[in-house]
Amino acid sequence: MGVLMQKQKSHGIGYVTGRWPLDPEKSTLFFIHGAGGSSLFWKEQIDDLSLRANTLAIDLPGHGRSSGEGMVTVEAYAQAVANFIKNVHVPHPILCGVSLGGAIVQQLLLDYPNLAKAGILISTGSKLKVAPLIFETIGKNFSGYVDMICKLAASKKTDPSVIVPFKEDTARGQPEVTHGDFRACNRFDVTDHLASIEVPVLVVTAEDDKLTPPKFGEFLEKSIKNASRTHIIDAGHIAPMENPKVVNRAIISFLDQNGL
Repeated sequence: MGVLMQKQKSHGIGYVTGRWPLDPEKSTLFFIHGAGGSSLFWKEQIDDLSLRANTLAIDLPGHGRSSGEGMVTVEAYAQAVANFIKNVHVPHPILCGVSLGGAIVQQLLLDYPNLAKAGILISTGSKLKVAPLIFETIGKNFSGYVDMICKLAASKKTDPSVIVPFKEDTARGQPEVTHGDFRACNRFDVTDHLASIEVPVLVVTAEDDKLTPPKFGEFLEKSIKNASRTHIIDAGHIAPMENPKVVNRAIISFLDQNGL
């Protein structure tokens, strides 16, 4: 087995893996971060789940260690991710995304129905309208945006030290890329197409999520034919960082129940 959290780069895309090379016999949990973020968001999942499956977290174009420019539509990000999965020959992908990443997962499951074995949708919705204040603050005062989004993203019950890596990662983002990510969210709407998703899907909601309240996930659960849902009490929008043990147990249970 390789050393945990190995940094890789291919075709200009940065990513981290729990082991390298990927085991061709195992499924690969393929993690996609949210707006203005990077693969660092998934540290607890990359480490803790690497014994159960291959684990890989990508930096979207223009984010983290990836070159290129950020994009302004979910469809464009989905195409970039699909190309990466094919170029790197990711074995048996199970797509897992948070927020914008969850939108990208939905788009991938719709546009590339044979690409993945399953999907995991965390703190996301079938449409993701963005408050004008977010766009305004990114444009005028990026550090103010970072402070604001960190307050919105975490539960008040979460230890502030847990939020520090998220805040630092968000602050490293480029304002124009983050702005483009939220434009992509604002345009996204696959509400009328969810019934077309055929693969098993796990929906994860959190009680204190102020950005995508639990009703967003309830709708996904009802609208996707082969969906199940886990609801987390003591967490907000960034539940995989706030309560990783509960999130990771839910993912393992989903894999086990679906023979993945």
